Amino acid sequence: MPIEILSYFLKHENLYVKTAFQVILQCAPLLKGLKVASMISMEKESCWILNTLLEGTDIEYQKLSSIQNQNIVLFFRRKQLEQYLGIREVREFLNEFGYSQVELDQMLKRLSQNLKKGKKSEFPHEIGIFLGYPIEDVKGFIKWQGRKYLFAGYWKVYAHLVETKELFQAYDKAKEQSIQEFLNGKSILEIVGKDN
Repeated sequence: MPIEILSYFLKHENLYVKTAFQVILQCAPLLKGLKVASMISMEKESCWILNTLLEGTDIEYQKLSSIQNQNIVLFFRRKQLEQYLGIREVREFLNEFGYSQVELDQMLKRLSQNLKKGKKSEFPHEIGIFLGYPIEDVKGFIKWQGRKYLFAGYWKVYAHLVETKELFQAYDKAKEQSIQEFLNGKSILEIVGKDN
């Protein structure tokens, strides 16, 4: 995608168009049903239109943190995220970080608190779990402090390199497809489609 197109939409005067493009650009794998969640930093004023933007989809959002004029927002599909967080190994891992709650809303509240407690430039390590990253990669990131990874793409990969590279390629394809659909006039509801 040419940088001019990215720049045009990300600096667009119309807040709805600008926000829609940002969500599509940064959440395409979620929109296309390939991820359980995505997280983006967006201008506070953009958050006011998210309900309208996502209307009719099964995608929800939760503001996790505010820093100056930016919000950290988690976009997710509730059922899929609950299923992922309900996996025994994932639950045990999250318990180590103080997530004794089983209800998603309570866990997101705890994540938000942990995000606010941390340094501005750092995210709590467990955030990767909430984004649906493989637990082996989250554990590897913690163990190796972000170093000694096999590959860096949408996240740092510490295990299952071949499968993860294929997944990253699917994410890239979802992004290209979603942006093209947006440029052809489709709404987020149409981009998400009925099958996702």
